[in-house]
Amino acid sequence: MEIIDCKASEAGTFIASLDEMLESIQSLIKNRNSRDSEKYLTNRDICLMLQVSPRTLQKWRDEKTIPFSRLKGKILYRESDIVAWLSERAV
Repeated sequence: MEIIDCKASEAGTFIASLDEMLESIQSLIKNRNSRDSEKYLTNRDICLMLQVSPRTLQKWRDEKTIPFSRLKGKILYRESDIVAWLSERAV
């Protein structure tokens, strides 16, 4: 049986990653529970909503055509930003 030393670099990296994930989850829960919380959409949500492929969505992000945010490597779209973005293009 091997004893894991919490001071080992692998364990420290793992614990730091867990701490970051916990902070992200707590932030999402806090935002979700607030009264005027903003709804965030995923890549899949946007692809279905706009009927575009993931590649087209990637191109729009690369060209900074569509507003988006990145949270710990995850790409999210604020619903209000997407509604405003669509309204600008509807005219």
